[in-house]
Amino acid sequence: MKKFNMIDDEFICSNCKRKVSKLNYTARDHCPYCLYSKHVDIFPGDRANECKGLLKPIQIEKFKDTYKIIYKCEKCGKIHKNIMAKDDNFDLIIDLSISK
Repeated sequence: MKKFNMIDDEFICSNCKRKVSKLNYTARDHCPYCLYSKHVDIFPGDRANECKGLLKPIQIEKFKDTYKIIYKCEKCGKIHKNIMAKDDNFDLIIDLSISK
């Protein structure tokens, strides 16, 4: 069973360098401006992954009544998925959904 450690802290995006605020309804796990994330967790919020590479958004998939962003780590190549946040840049979500 996966463990979830709720971490919803502000951070500076490692890709676009913008300040990212707390999400305030669940754990913030990616930048809402450029959609990049960082490969820091094994289980959500554990910060136990040694890779620390940038997770590049590469695709979108439908998930229930929302979408998941599919990432590929630029360092280790692992594929990872995160549910989109309400304040994500929807233009980028659309771009990812039509580019294959």
